[in-house]
Amino acid sequence: MDPIYLDHNSTTPVREEVLEVMLPYLRHSYGNPSSIHRFGQHAWKAMEEAREKVAHLIHADPAEIVFTGGGTEADNLAIKGVAYGNRQKGGHLITSAIEHEAVLKTCHHLEKEGFQVTTLPVDRYGRVAPEDLRSAIRPDTILMTIMHANNEVGTIQPVEEIGEIARAHGVLFHTDAVQSVGKIPVDVGKIGADLLSMSAHKVNGPKGIGALFVGRTGKLEPQITGGHHEMNRRAGTENVAGIAGLGKAAELAGTELERYRERVRLQRDDLWERIRGRIDYVHLNGHPVKRLPNTLNISFEFLEGESLLINLDLKGVAASTGSACSSGSLDPSRVLLAMGVSRTLAQGSLRFSLGRGTTPEEIDRTLGALTETVCRLRSMSPLYADARRKAKSA
Repeated sequence: MDPIYLDHNSTTPVREEVLEVMLPYLRHSYGNPSSIHRFGQHAWKAMEEAREKVAHLIHADPAEIVFTGGGTEADNLAIKGVAYGNRQKGGHLITSAIEHEAVLKTCHHLEKEGFQVTTLPVDRYGRVAPEDLRSAIRPDTILMTIMHANNEVGTIQPVEEIGEIARAHGVLFHTDAVQSVGKIPVDVGKIGADLLSMSAHKVNGPKGIGALFVGRTGKLEPQITGGHHEMNRRAGTENVAGIAGLGKAAELAGTELERYRERVRLQRDDLWERIRGRIDYVHLNGHPVKRLPNTLNISFEFLEGESLLINLDLKGVAASTGSACSSGSLDPSRVLLAMGVSRTLAQGSLRFSLGRGTTPEEIDRTLGALTETVCRLRSMSPLYADARRKAKSA
């Protein structure tokens, strides 16, 4: 029986259509897009066609798309590029406690360089309060970086209101949209974002390629210096095959967006309703409605997430305990802790993230494997037995 993959927020399989578009640039069309001969011009044309497709997905202009080595590099270019490029205007940045490591560690790096960073708290659903953001703005604030949707719990931030606040105060706004692009509608104009990061491997494209939308930024200082590539914003010979793959993945994601959203949302909600109908002492993490349609993060009392994950994997079900970039850590999720979830519950959390290929039969098998695993592990827990006894006598 084939294994079940429910870790699409970590990475996604490359679609056949995407692979087919990439292969020519790995075999025969190997020209450098900066070369003026026909080999180079063929590569350049493929790259510009992909730029148009990526721009179309987020309602941007192709000239505003800068290709990067992935979402992490896009975040670094946005944050460091604005900070160093606009330092004469101020040295204060605003972010939130539940950002991806690519944002938080970049902000921490800038603090060592003399910048000041305000890290905003979130509510129990993982959302930033716009009034907290407004209160944190200072005369020397040059950038606020708040993610569009959280990778662990799926909570969607009030980015349109955040964008309005940024514009009203003359502060640049960057949003890490790595998890939201291709899953929900993303319109940089409606959001009011000045910079937006995305990554191909979250939308069934190849790893190692991403993009940064660059709108109104003042000066954006390049973080990789060399040639005049990517409109002088990111030096280095472009990954033409990866860029072509990102373009095709963006095109497919845009065409299929509405069907994808509705299908995975129904599957996710079905899985959650059946889990809480069969398993007691479970808690939903994240906003119940304002959440990515494919993401389900649950805490199980009296259990440890890593044990659940390992036992599910033995049954052929791949899930996650949180961010793939934090795997290997025994500490509870910092995102859940920031939301006010207790350390015990945070350590008993699992994330199921569905994808385009997830089937109803896989949901059924996942439910069966999860129910059996939870029951078996809890049967060895005296705390669970005691809680059951108290509930029966109450």
